[in-house]
Amino acid sequence: MSETADPPFVDIAARDDRPSSAEIARMSQKSVLGALIEARRTYGGDTVAVEDGDKRVLTYTQLLRAVAALSRVIRRTIRGDVVALMLPSSAGGAIAYFAVLAAGKTPAMLNFTAGRDPLLAACRVARVSAIITANRFVSVAKLDDLAQALTEAAPVLALEDLAKGVTRGDKLFAAAALPLGLLPRLDADATAAIVFTSGSEGDPKGVALTHRNFLANAVQVELTLPLELARVFFNPLPIFHSYGLGPGLILPLVLGRRLVLHPSPLRPKEVAQRIAETKANVLLATDTFLRQYARAGDDGSLSTLQFAVCGAERVRRETRDLVRQRFGFEVVEGYGVTETSPVLAVNHPEDIRDGTVGRFLPGIEARLVKVEGLEDGRRLMVRGPNIMAGYIDPATGKVVPPHEGWHDTGDVVAIEDGYLVIRGRLKRFAKIGGEMTSLVVVENLAGEAWPQTLHAAAVVPGAQRGEVIVLLTEEAEPDTKVLHAALRARGLPERYLPFRVIAVPQIPLLGTGKVDNVAVTKLALAAMAVQTAG
Repeated sequence: MSETADPPFVDIAARDDRPSSAEIARMSQKSVLGALIEARRTYGGDTVAVEDGDKRVLTYTQLLRAVAALSRVIRRTIRGDVVALMLPSSAGGAIAYFAVLAAGKTPAMLNFTAGRDPLLAACRVARVSAIITANRFVSVAKLDDLAQALTEAAPVLALEDLAKGVTRGDKLFAAAALPLGLLPRLDADATAAIVFTSGSEGDPKGVALTHRNFLANAVQVELTLPLELARVFFNPLPIFHSYGLGPGLILPLVLGRRLVLHPSPLRPKEVAQRIAETKANVLLATDTFLRQYARAGDDGSLSTLQFAVCGAERVRRETRDLVRQRFGFEVVEGYGVTETSPVLAVNHPEDIRDGTVGRFLPGIEARLVKVEGLEDGRRLMVRGPNIMAGYIDPATGKVVPPHEGWHDTGDVVAIEDGYLVIRGRLKRFAKIGGEMTSLVVVENLAGEAWPQTLHAAAVVPGAQRGEVIVLLTEEAEPDTKVLHAALRARGLPERYLPFRVIAVPQIPLLGTGKVDNVAVTKLALAAMAVQTAG
């Protein structure tokens, strides 16, 4: 559809030379458990499936036998339909996820960095009947108080104790399950995971993602990226996030790739060393984490990587240059949201357009909706086989599907020569002088002025000016003249200059590596109050 008279929306259809939404949906007619079983048949039971931070290595046969045995214990021990998992990226986390499915139950992925109240709310929304964690993880991560608090919502069970409950009969079942086909055949359109939105701008929402959603997204990514170059995936991201669960756990395993899991993205030296040891070819990360790994790593430590896939935040040019010069690989920037399982668009390693997140994946339909007051972007709505089944209604616990299959991302975007450009969250625009002003552009300017540090912008009330923009920066002594120079170089109007620039020791981040915009706004309000009082 051509844009001639500034219509209220513009539909972007998928290119004709790629599989359609319906074709990709047909290619995803199985469960993620069924896809894992099929991967064992295709790639061999003795092929290594997963390795974790404890250097525990499991073949496909060993993984599936562990899943089968634990599923019997879960079925005996837990009566309800939804089982929450509070586990790190580990072999135990992978086993528990698939075992909950094999027990005929739905996994709900708990963000253990979110804190007590959000997690209790998540358990209530999802109608969680039990929470599986691990004693060692709780101890190392210092989550004892949180685990105790969660007993208000449901019994908290240790994976170590469940493993002790595996009987001789469970082991015999596990040995016979694969050759006799005893593991359940799950409906492709049943919920494969309840994942909670990051809560970077408010209360998290429960998102029901189906088996078809995850597998369709795996197909879409495989059709888009040169995964034939990748035999070993490295994932340090948490599996409670759709990025860490979909591309970071399900995709590599169902495609027969060796998956290396690491329990935390926050240990850069350790991550760099393990990438070198495991000879990983693909790294899943965010821009912030990748920069830390590149700086902490010894020369050559990341050189086995063919490319790194970064999402959740904008990839800075400085990051691309750093890893290209030191280690010789490319940074592939992608874009997605929890509700889309999660990938919607991604650059190709041989066709990287700086400032864009690449082209839409095959099978994605996009609708660009006009927003009053915005001239250089439109609100993005999407439809396709990877779009969620729906949000969980907190009042009823039922899944409410998106209207006519369309999901409103809440992001403002533009299409430039077929490539998707993210202008920012609609909630992350300020009305300055009657004009909608993107906080992302303000942050990008700060990144150009001070490329070695992290920055975050927030909108706060101004005493006599309506809304004003406050920029928080980790730059110790920010010189605003440098910011003015970046503005002039970009030819942007002065409304993109922040009202205040405030140096802070650290920008608040979520466990996924995203900037915590709720915390940033609170910090900006507090800093403004201190400055005003002073």
